[in-house]
Amino acid sequence: MERMLERCCGLDVHQASVVACLLVDEGRRKPRREVRTFGTMTKELEELAAWLQAEGCTHVVMESTGVYWMPVYAVLEGKFELVVGNAQHIKQVPGRKTDVSDSQWLAHLLRCGLIRPSYIPPKPLRELRDLLRYRRKLVGARSTERNRLQKLLETANIKLASVMSDVFGVSGKAMLQAILENQLTNEEIAALARGTLRQKQIALRDALDGRFEEHHRFLLQTQLERMDELDAHITTMEQRVDEKLTPYGEQHTRLMQIPGVSRIVAATIIAELGIDMSIFRSAEECAAWVGVCPGNHQSAGTRKRVKSRQGNEHLTTALVEAAQAATRTKGTYLRDKFYRLKARIGYGKAVMAIAHKILIAVYHMLKTGGDYRELGETYLDERDQQRLTQRLVHRLKRLGYQVTLQPRDEVASSEDAPGPPQEVPANSAACAAPTPSPPSAVRPPEHRPAQPRRPAPKPRAPHDHARRQVTTHHDPRIPPVGHVLRRTHQGVEHHVHIRVGGFEYQGQFYASLSRVAKVITGTAWNGFRFFGLDTPSPVL
Repeated sequence: MERMLERCCGLDVHQASVVACLLVDEGRRKPRREVRTFGTMTKELEELAAWLQAEGCTHVVMESTGVYWMPVYAVLEGKFELVVGNAQHIKQVPGRKTDVSDSQWLAHLLRCGLIRPSYIPPKPLRELRDLLRYRRKLVGARSTERNRLQKLLETANIKLASVMSDVFGVSGKAMLQAILENQLTNEEIAALARGTLRQKQIALRDALDGRFEEHHRFLLQTQLERMDELDAHITTMEQRVDEKLTPYGEQHTRLMQIPGVSRIVAATIIAELGIDMSIFRSAEECAAWVGVCPGNHQSAGTRKRVKSRQGNEHLTTALVEAAQAATRTKGTYLRDKFYRLKARIGYGKAVMAIAHKILIAVYHMLKTGGDYRELGETYLDERDQQRLTQRLVHRLKRLGYQVTLQPRDEVASSEDAPGPPQEVPANSAACAAPTPSPPSAVRPPEHRPAQPRRPAPKPRAPHDHARRQVTTHHDPRIPPVGHVLRRTHQGVEHHVHIRVGGFEYQGQFYASLSRVAKVITGTAWNGFRFFGLDTPSPVL
């Protein structure tokens, strides 16, 4: 093969040793080869660097295996042109693998320019990477600890998760602390609920009625302390991340304009991708490096379906998280595109496609320094307006109708000046802004007999909410207005007053007895069956 470099070195890096193969072109048919083995201590790595400098080596290559290459890279950084290659791209011929042959093979590929260098960000971004990746591990550990605590509560038959949407919110933490202290009754613990959770007092009391013993309290105390410790570590890590993000504040703020991209996601994009997009030849190459684009498998002229390529898992996870948040942001192009794709290819693939679109937007924003431009949820309809018009006209013709399209402006002018409407072909430029046609524009074909018109529906009376609710009291099972319904549930007597248009319970007004029964019990009930309606008493 044709040589590209005169002096280069290949390193086969291990935990305790580094095998170096130096190739020097001296004008002969074969280059001079020298192989040496060094340790991985800092002193020995500095000896490796001194030897290579004395030999005039300019380029050094190593495989990106594990984390063992990182200290070697840190010692040699700034002294040589370093190339970190993907181990999957530079595999040796099977059956001839030794440390020496690996280093020689690496040096030979580097000399001929056959190794594609991996992207290694500058040192400040590598430090930011370490912080964000460790924060991700801490968040995962906190989630694991929360799952353990949920399991502990279930073993003691404490069913808070069945009543509360977040056991670790403000109300949930207060209740867990009260359970741990074991000084309050279940009714007093349920009274610690805040917000809308206060409407589930009875259900909370039932959920707290378990068998929580001293053994469970010991484990609960340990898990709560562990969660508090993780929360403190996560807060400290985020403060450190904010300090490291100071030089990239402009890019960080700009990326947060994208729907679904939060503060942490934007920081992860900067740390994993960098801010210099010149390292990628195109946005497609950037997406392939990250791993959010489909793989390529074509054989015998047939393109087969394959999974997404393997790439940067940390950045892929952040982009998928942003995509899921973007699908819940109303009025955006990404949300509209997601639901179009979901109906055709499913939820998972649609989310990955939205993550790909977010990455493409990130690439262009970082490359040009521009802001995010929201296209809006009607962008796809407006872009395919003529195609959509022709498709709808074709569907109407298949149903047997003859369609005449007329622009909105001409409809308005025809109303001012009466006259026959001007017919516009469906494939003309005047169909760029179609509107619902008047009844005379869509008529049945002549060869079909006209269908008899249905009788016009009877006009409805104006909506009267109070009157509609009052009529519900015409049910003979409900006592007259002014009476009270009494029901004892789990040792507590409840009073429901019958008012005009509904029922009053604990100062709240309800439209039906079933809703009152659900508030009392926390589950769905038939209101008439729950209250019995046998012995109503007058209002006291």
